[in-house]
Amino acid sequence: MTKKMIAEMLGTLILVLFGCGSAVLMGAQIGMLGISLAFGLAIVAAAYGLGAISGAHLNPAVSLGVLVAGRMTTGEFVSYVVAQVVGAVAGAGLLLVIASGKADFALATNGLGQNGFGAGYLGEYSLTAALVFEFAMTFLFVTVILGATAKNAPGAMAGLAIGLTLAAIHLVGINVTGVSVNPARSIGPALFVGGKAISDLWVFIVAPLAGGALAGLLHKIGLTSVN
Repeated sequence: MTKKMIAEMLGTLILVLFGCGSAVLMGAQIGMLGISLAFGLAIVAAAYGLGAISGAHLNPAVSLGVLVAGRMTTGEFVSYVVAQVVGAVAGAGLLLVIASGKADFALATNGLGQNGFGAGYLGEYSLTAALVFEFAMTFLFVTVILGATAKNAPGAMAGLAIGLTLAAIHLVGINVTGVSVNPARSIGPALFVGGKAISDLWVFIVAPLAGGALAGLLHKIGLTSVN
């Protein structure tokens, strides 16, 4: 379990540092397409580099879906979530150190790729839109993950399929919420940014967990799996 926790911590650090880092450090140069690819490629890198150790969940919503689907124990789930949150916070902290090396960087202005919604945030979408988007996209994301990692699936392609799915979700929704579908990814930057990022954080914990749990339930009862 120690090896699995270290893998989950490092993998989530990679996701936050690469994904959020692309937005903070290179957002003006690469745009939303580049940011979307950065999140997707981070998953691909972590999946193939660390997946053999822990499965590379890197996301409490994914781990909850796996738990509900009957593929891990409650104790494993708790350990995974702790490691994921620690990795996300470490990744956001490392990003802050790097970004602060630029003379005109201001945390309050530039942020750390935190998620949000409403007035003043990207497309200024409503709370309802944010909840629906995060719930639906996490459900679809975890459904893909459970299917791609099933025993009868072509295992060599799982990391690529999962990474491309996350990239596609970002292509659709960066303007809505910045795309979380991952409570740990949201917690890391929010803890450093504070303010609105903290007050909005509950959305990016509740909605993804609900979507992941539903995906796990439908997979367990066979509606989205091959028996």
